[in-house]
Formats: sequence, structure tokens, C-alpha cells
Amino acid sequence: MLTSPWMVDHVRKDTIDTFTMELVPEAGENFDFLPGQFNMLYVFGVGEVPISISGDPKNKDRLLHTIRNVGLVTDALNKLRRGAMVGLRGPYGKPWPVDAAEGKDVVIVAGGIGLAPLRPVLYQLQDQRDRFRNIFILYGARTPGDLLYKNDLKKLSADLEIQVRVTVDQGDADWKGMIGVVTPLIQRAPFDPENSVAYVCGPEIMMHFAVRELHKRGVPDEKVYLSMERNMKCAVGHCGHCQFGPEFICKDGPVFRYDSIENLLKVREV
Repeated sequence: MLTSPWMVDHVRKDTIDTFTMELVPEAGENFDFLPGQFNMLYVFGVGEVPISISGDPKNKDRLLHTIRNVGLVTDALNKLRRGAMVGLRGPYGKPWPVDAAEGKDVVIVAGGIGLAPLRPVLYQLQDQRDRFRNIFILYGARTPGDLLYKNDLKKLSADLEIQVRVTVDQGDADWKGMIGVVTPLIQRAPFDPENSVAYVCGPEIMMHFAVRELHKRGVPDEKVYLSMERNMKCAVGHCGHCQFGPEFICKDGPVFRYDSIENLLKVREV
């Protein structure tokens, strides 16, 4: 429960309501984390909030967090500038099982800011490229202005063995890409359903339909993983805010294998 001091080194505005904050430790120590884990960020005098780590796991001397400004604490974080201090505790949570995809096609399905918790997976896939077969990144957002990591996606698409497909709900005058929800991208992607692992993160309604399309393609339930980040408050399972049936998202997740929570997803208001 104790925080350690970290300094804001850089803040980059990504979209109208989303920014990426780069932190370095005051004491200079290394920080180890796995893709999919999160930290609790504390603004002194305001409060703390859980935020997924969105940087490269190999960079142990700095941390990146992509944050949507949706509340009191995230608004306070958004106002911090280089040299400001925040409190940090973590990492917490169960990570994406990247090793489960070794020798298989990898299907990454993300909606909106759901790409942020999956970004460390992309770094690991690139760093260990020879361990995996084809990689499919299927990403949807509301508008072109809501897309994250545009330069990263362009670089990834230059790899002939990585297929990046992006769609938006509503285009603008400059948008030349696909328009529509992300689920049709699953229908068209030429991955091998029986030899694939899928990682899905986004709004729950988007994940529901994404899993349904993966089912139609023939991807087994035990090869589909979801990030169920929501309502986390303490990160150690004490407050109960993130209880999900018998599970606690902060301790037992946020990443779950689909077949382990399938029945819970069908229960209203769980």
C-alpha cells in the first residue's frame, strides 16, 4: 500500500481527452512489470487511480501510462508537467499470457483506449518476433482523432508478417480508411482459427461482440483472453469495488481467460 516517488519526465497529448505520461523513479531504481499489469498513480492531495502500464517492458528505468481524462484524479494528472512528483505503487494484476501464443498466430483486438494495455504485448511480440507466427492487430475507435499510437501502427504495418487493420465509427474529410465497428475486421483477417491466440481489450460491449466473432471463426474459448479493467480502487482486493462474481479484478485479473468468466459475463449487473 506504500507509494514511491516518481517524477514526471514528459507528457504527450494523444487525443482530445487522452494523454501519455512518462515517469522516472526519483531513486533511479529499475522497475519490472509484465504486459497487462497496472500501477496505482497518486496525486498528492487529490487521490489515486489505477492505470495500465503502456510502455516497453524492456525499459526498466522509466514507465509510460496512457490515461483518459475522465475524473478528478486523472484531471489532476493531466495538469502535471515535467518535474512534478507523483506517488506510484505496483505493479499489480495478472498479465497477458504472451507465452501461450508461442508458435501460433496472434490476434489482437482493441477498441479505443483498450489499445493501451495491449501496447506492451506489441513490444514483446516485436522483440521476440521469431517465437510467433503471423500477427494481426485489429483496432477500432470512434473517430480518426481518437486513434492512439498512430506512428507505432504505421511502423508495425511495415512488417510483412504483421497485419494492421484500423477502422473508425465515423470518419472525417481526411479519413481514407475503413468505417465501421471493429468486429468485421475479425471476419476478414486471414488467421488460422485453430492455431491462434486472441487478446481482446476495450469497452465490454465491444469485447462481447468480438468474442462472438472469434467463436464464429472457430477460435477456442481457452485461447481467448480479455482484460476486464473496471472499478478498481485499492489494487489489493480489500475495498471490494472491483468484485466480479467470486473474482476480484485487481487480484485475479485484470486479464482473464474467456472460458473462466464466460458465465459471469452473462449475468446482468455483475
